[in-house]
Amino acid sequence: MLADKSEQYQKHREKMAERMRNLSAQARDIGALPEICDPDRRDACEHNLKEFCEQYRPSAFHLGWSEDHLVAIERLERAVLHGGTFALAMPRGSGKSTLTITAALWSLLYGHRMWVCLIGATGPKASKLLKGIKTELRFNQALLDDFPEVCWPIKCLEGKAARAAGQTYQGQHTNISWLTDSIKLPNIEGSKASGSLITVAGITGDIRGQQEVLEDGTVIRPSFVIADDPQTRESSKSSSQTDDRLSIIQGDVLGLAGPGCKIAGVIPCTVVTRGDVADQLLDRELNPEFNGHRTQLVYGWPKKMSLWHKYQEIREAELRNNGTGQEANQFYLEHQVEMDDGIKAAWPERHNQDEASAVQHAMNLFFRSESAFWAEYMNQPLEAVDDETLSEDEITRRISTVARGVVPLEADLVTAFVDVQKEMLFWVVTAWRKDFTGWVIDYGGWPDQGTNNFRYNQAKKTISKQWPGQGIEATLRLALEECINELCGKSWLTVDGAELNVSKLMIDANWGISRNIVYSFCRESSHRAVIMPSHGKYVGASSEPLNAHHARKVGMQVGTHWRIDKAKDASVRHCLYDTNHWKSQMFSKLGTLPGTPGSLTLFEARPAQHKTFAKHLKAEYPVRTEGRGREVDEWKLKPDRPDNHWLDCLVGCCVAGSMMGCDVLQPKSVHGKKEKRRRSVEVL
Repeated sequence: MLADKSEQYQKHREKMAERMRNLSAQARDIGALPEICDPDRRDACEHNLKEFCEQYRPSAFHLGWSEDHLVAIERLERAVLHGGTFALAMPRGSGKSTLTITAALWSLLYGHRMWVCLIGATGPKASKLLKGIKTELRFNQALLDDFPEVCWPIKCLEGKAARAAGQTYQGQHTNISWLTDSIKLPNIEGSKASGSLITVAGITGDIRGQQEVLEDGTVIRPSFVIADDPQTRESSKSSSQTDDRLSIIQGDVLGLAGPGCKIAGVIPCTVVTRGDVADQLLDRELNPEFNGHRTQLVYGWPKKMSLWHKYQEIREAELRNNGTGQEANQFYLEHQVEMDDGIKAAWPERHNQDEASAVQHAMNLFFRSESAFWAEYMNQPLEAVDDETLSEDEITRRISTVARGVVPLEADLVTAFVDVQKEMLFWVVTAWRKDFTGWVIDYGGWPDQGTNNFRYNQAKKTISKQWPGQGIEATLRLALEECINELCGKSWLTVDGAELNVSKLMIDANWGISRNIVYSFCRESSHRAVIMPSHGKYVGASSEPLNAHHARKVGMQVGTHWRIDKAKDASVRHCLYDTNHWKSQMFSKLGTLPGTPGSLTLFEARPAQHKTFAKHLKAEYPVRTEGRGREVDEWKLKPDRPDNHWLDCLVGCCVAGSMMGCDVLQPKSVHGKKEKRRRSVEVL
């Protein structure tokens, strides 16, 4: 009897368990998919991103399209369908992020791209982009109506990620995933979006090596990357962080797709400071592969700014007295034709309800903050003023009419300087006229990197790689031989074909272990008649001038803040010079009107080709300091500019020119008599 009851109870338990399993399975199964509501609408948008935006996200794109929007949509569409990269800068608030996120949805739903990777300036910012996509997939009724195979399984989750693991459709697991940092769209037979992925990452996070193995064993990688505003305000002001993020984008990000797949890469961005990540990606001279498209809030500028200043005076007076700006609006409406002359709004519909036009809206933003206007709304930030010397852009435009490696016809001599580092040699060659007019005719690094746009700590070719397994002393000596032979062993041709050899080449001997190597090399080299070790000395305001109380000795040559002497422990003479004085002199030459005596220009090239050279020259800034009854510019290294090697080289070339007798001719006095020419060799 007891056995029978036990058996009955066991059967009851099994029956109840089976019932619960069936109920659970029924709860997990999403049931039949709803029918597609509007197949024609869905089909019309498959290869038309603009139509998709208007049909499926009308609330996000309720204003009319500007010409810039239409260009951006066309290029986004091309990138998704055919691959390629596209950097897009639009004024703040123009919807560039909304547009690119919509492009991501479009690419996934139609199966144009199977894996979208969203990259932000930080991890949380990237996750915020994903949250926006989740909201559309879960709550956008138009998407649910026409893409039920994607949106219905998502709706059934009700926002609960735990339900994803057990979800089924017709008895088969959908394998959907709904996490905070990734989404996997449901596996539904016949769906073009089946198994598609969306992942996120911060630009400085773990980006490389993303891949996924599908149920059939296929390995997939990201094929559409959106790097949305990949810089922070802080990183935009740091050249080292800017270079790091550019390197990540050009290498890690665009390499995500792996071999054999042309990635679609879109970078919506805003230029914060000159030379930042956005500014460089948008520069078609520097990065033509990114097809940079830089748009503005307005094009042109008002011809009658006096009327706009009058308008602003009226508006400010109103606002100070709790007014609404109505009087200023009335002034604008009365003079609108004149005030709008010369300026055109890129997006006519973009203005507030209390403004009469997009031009008025733009000018209100301009008067609110001129610097923010040019950066945030025009993508042309004003140059940051950190010192009174030339800016990087001004340096790159100091171009002569003579090609690289060619000596100008009026030059009298050629000097060069080599800066010694552990893994590279940096060098500059200059031509000089006797009145100290100069031309940078060539510069580079050894080993040759194949480009002048590189950072020392990221150099692909290094001295140690040239001769692996050998000690640093041996490799530096070999590198010096190769480099100096190239610079001194050739004849530098003038414009008319005449030949000039290097008259003086100095080699930096300040760096640690290099001193003895440089001295030994200069003593034994076949070019010893023209090469010389050099030492730059920091002479501050509190120090005595370099040659103030230095006794003259036999064999010593003393010049303008430099002297040639022989060290006690070396048989080779060296040049010692005041770095502060000669850096100021070099920048004075760069600031002198090209073509006038004492000016200094760069060889003919596109400004973009001199960009890194200019970065080196601007790696330091002067601080005017008083001490010992005199004022001195003391030059300091900027913390975010570790590379100043070509600066040292160009300064050394100036010193070498002075050593060879170059000096600025003195002008006539007010009495019409010539003043005596300053001696290039003097005791200071």
